[in-house]
Amino acid sequence: MNALFATSFTCLLSMMPALSETRLTATENKEGILVREGDAPVLFYQRKTKSLDGKYARAHYIHPLYDLDGHILTEDFPQDHLHHRGIFWAWHQVWIGNQKIGDPWSIENFHWNVREAMVEQGNSGSLVLKTQIFWESPLWVDKDSQLKPLVKEDTTIEIYPTTESRRAIDFIIRLQALEPAMRIGGSEDIKGYGGFSTRIRLPKNIAFFGKHGMVTPQNTPVIAGSWLDMLASFGSRSRIDGLSLHCHPTTPGYPQPWIIRSSGSMQNAVFPGNIAVPLKQDQPLIFRYRLVIHRGRRSVQQLESWQQDYEKIR
Repeated sequence: MNALFATSFTCLLSMMPALSETRLTATENKEGILVREGDAPVLFYQRKTKSLDGKYARAHYIHPLYDLDGHILTEDFPQDHLHHRGIFWAWHQVWIGNQKIGDPWSIENFHWNVREAMVEQGNSGSLVLKTQIFWESPLWVDKDSQLKPLVKEDTTIEIYPTTESRRAIDFIIRLQALEPAMRIGGSEDIKGYGGFSTRIRLPKNIAFFGKHGMVTPQNTPVIAGSWLDMLASFGSRSRIDGLSLHCHPTTPGYPQPWIIRSSGSMQNAVFPGNIAVPLKQDQPLIFRYRLVIHRGRRSVQQLESWQQDYEKIR
């Protein structure tokens, strides 16, 4: 076990009585961290690098993500896109000057070095997973052919207890360049996909809603507002449940457009599109998103009120 992780997890164990009162707990195994609410699983953070017969090696993502009844919402290594993985954030373009350094979206010549992953107790009974990751690529090495870190990523994932038949999970992703003249961008085609993404199971009755009502998937990004609600019979065939994704107004590109698919793909809050943007050494690029897992249909007014509540957090 990594010494830093062992120390972090010892700190977690020392505060377990406090966590048990909130009903949210975290346990570690050789692969990552499992969060539970009571006896029910909430999510698993994949800390260790995982591959499919040595291919598509990935780490630092969430799978499984569970609904409020214990059904798995996400997919990993789906046959149609083997590089997709649960709840993840990645980009096709990573540049240092005029040199393209791997493809984290497609998982080509890229590696996530998870240096730190520790759990703390948050406010209002929440659990906070704090991670530090260094992006690496075999295309960027030092004079001794050792991997040189490209980007330092500090990501916080805060999981809240279930209230009113819904559970919120907040993400704050901070990216800081470790080399000069760095840029990141989405796919270089007209779709421009890249950024925060959810690879969820897509039942035949999946439907999407935004601030102005139902949203129809298109080949290119669609404008739906600052949140997107995905509704389907994820668990029980007799009930429609939802997963909404909310973008915080401090996130660059707000309100971001959306790539949405009704089968065989992921849903993506698009940033920056197909034109890469600078990633600075002296100032991190910060992305903030909230997932809300909820039972039953919710009105546009309710979803909008959740967005407004989220925007109050600074």
